[in-house]
Amino acid sequence: MNMSPVLSCPTLPLSNGLQIPVLGLGTSHFGGYSHDAIVYALTECGMRHMDTAKRYGCEEKLGEAIRESGIPRSELWLTNKLWPGDYGYKAAKKACLDSCSQMGVEYFDLYLMHWPGSMRPGCSNRELRAETWRALEELYKEGVCRAIGVSNFLVHHLQQLKEDCSIVPHVNQVEYHPFQQPNHLMEYCHQEGIVFEGYSPLAKGQALNDPTVLQIAEKYRRTPAQICIRWSIQNNVVTIPKSTKHKRIQENCEVFGFQLEEVDMAALGGLHDNRHVTWDPTNVE
Repeated sequence: MNMSPVLSCPTLPLSNGLQIPVLGLGTSHFGGYSHDAIVYALTECGMRHMDTAKRYGCEEKLGEAIRESGIPRSELWLTNKLWPGDYGYKAAKKACLDSCSQMGVEYFDLYLMHWPGSMRPGCSNRELRAETWRALEELYKEGVCRAIGVSNFLVHHLQQLKEDCSIVPHVNQVEYHPFQQPNHLMEYCHQEGIVFEGYSPLAKGQALNDPTVLQIAEKYRRTPAQICIRWSIQNNVVTIPKSTKHKRIQENCEVFGFQLEEVDMAALGGLHDNRHVTWDPTNVE
């Protein structure tokens, strides 16, 4: 019997009735993966939501860490992403099944198209997105993916997908932090029943030295990272901070014991300057 703690983490409902934990642990390439950190997050912090992607090159290792933790698969929320190099109907289906094999799981809780652009010459982005999405719709109906969604999609990408396909994405995962608040996109997602998920909640560390963030952190006697994560969650955004350090992971989980006042939510909301710390999908047709 597994005696690991379980983080008391609120959830948000997807349009299909599933409940996604509002806090998850992100992984990435370029030093964004640590076996020990994953095991620690699962067994010591009670984290149950893990986010990865084929692009990050750590699927097999993540699967090993999950098995080592002893946490039953049924208790976990696993998100994976399809890289544009695998877009297209047949390639997408194969890539998803290959990712399941790499991780040693039979299904993903959420499977996302990673980027709105394609890598196939002579084919429009819109056509390839629709063809790929049809593969995800089938994977969803077959139960290989319990929910399907997209990442880095803007309003026009989502509108086209709605016109071309039958299932509206359950989730859109995009860059979200005090300096990058795509409110028009958030409103559209809310209107269409698409859960909004944010990555890079600390703006790759840039938000941690902001005077407003520091001032609010001092007021609540919390870390700047906790303030940014709490702000994101209070905006009903599923939030997936990345860290490979035990202390930081523990801190990032301790965001449910306090609430930011409206005046502080507004102050953080006023920091938007439209800067991107990752990819900017604005010019993708």
